[in-house]
Amino acid sequence: MDNWLVALQAATVALVLALIYRPLGDYIALIYTSRRNLRIERGFYRLIGVDPRSEQTWQSYLRSALAISFVGVLLLYGLQRLQAVLPYALGFPAIPEGLSFNTAISFVTNANWQSYSPDVTMGYSVQLLGLAVQNFVSAAVGLCVAIALVRAFAAVRAGTIGNFWVDLTRGILRLLLPLSIVAAIVLIAAGMIQNVSGFTTITTLSGATQSLPGGPVASQEAMRSRR
Repeated sequence: MDNWLVALQAATVALVLALIYRPLGDYIALIYTSRRNLRIERGFYRLIGVDPRSEQTWQSYLRSALAISFVGVLLLYGLQRLQAVLPYALGFPAIPEGLSFNTAISFVTNANWQSYSPDVTMGYSVQLLGLAVQNFVSAAVGLCVAIALVRAFAAVRAGTIGNFWVDLTRGILRLLLPLSIVAAIVLIAAGMIQNVSGFTTITTLSGATQSLPGGPVASQEAMRSRR
């Protein structure tokens, strides 16, 4: 029976991929080849001082990817170490140095390896401003690297492989964010929690009491499922 269930799951995944690979693939190709920038994107480019029409060599593209990853590690580490003074910390103390560094590296490198229980370790500020943001940024950086590699093979003698900041922004705003919003709505409709209400004490059928955590679960799981 287990073998049949595994086979059915594999067949379902294969069917879904067969149905969406072409429209989704075409949409992703359009995202990274379009010459048109959305208004919100143009505002962001002006804010960070980037010319979206400029092209980068692979060396410059790589430096940009490493720079945002380095900043991501520092910010996520800092949020964890300052957790005790952040709003919605749920009374949790600052996360220890070693665990903070391990978690920061893990999420920035798109590994998401966790050696702790989030329900009793991290408040909502760290989850939303730190982990959730890195779920988007690290996934978008991975897409940038893949797209840059494709461009490098397609135009060996061009000397440039696009603009990292344009690719990063489009990957988040045009692909990852819309997919995650749809997935989060589906998960919430199915009963998954999405709140900042902290812990709720309930009485079980046996008469005992139990504290159940709330939290922005649907939004987190939606992004994790996109990865």
